[in-house]
Amino acid sequence: MIELDYIGADLAAGDPPEPEVERLLALAFGSAGIEDGHLAIEFVDAQRIAELNQDYRAKTGATDVLSFPVDGDDDRSGPRELGDIIICREMTEDLREAIVHGALHLIGMDHETDDGEMLALQGEICSW
Repeated sequence: MIELDYIGADLAAGDPPEPEVERLLALAFGSAGIEDGHLAIEFVDAQRIAELNQDYRAKTGATDVLSFPVDGDDDRSGPRELGDIIICREMTEDLREAIVHGALHLIGMDHETDDGEMLALQGEICSW
């Protein structure tokens, strides 16, 4: 089971309800054989995501989604810690797509270095 902390979600702003987010996450993580773990999804403003983008990627400006994976594949008690997904509503056209995109990065996929596999899988998951 995937445990989720859904921080700053706003259904009035069009954020997907938590059951839909959990379904998308199950599909994304399931593609890597991950059935259990914990992660957080947090919504932030453009200024905050720009700060994170600069601090952790040395890139200037706001972006739509950032992922911070945690190597939680160890024998400690409790659920595996998968990481955090940070989303900026202002920079995101499709929040469902941003959630899946962030989750695929947490499992180690990288659209900047692969041959289109990550974005193809993202499109497939979002079409279900």
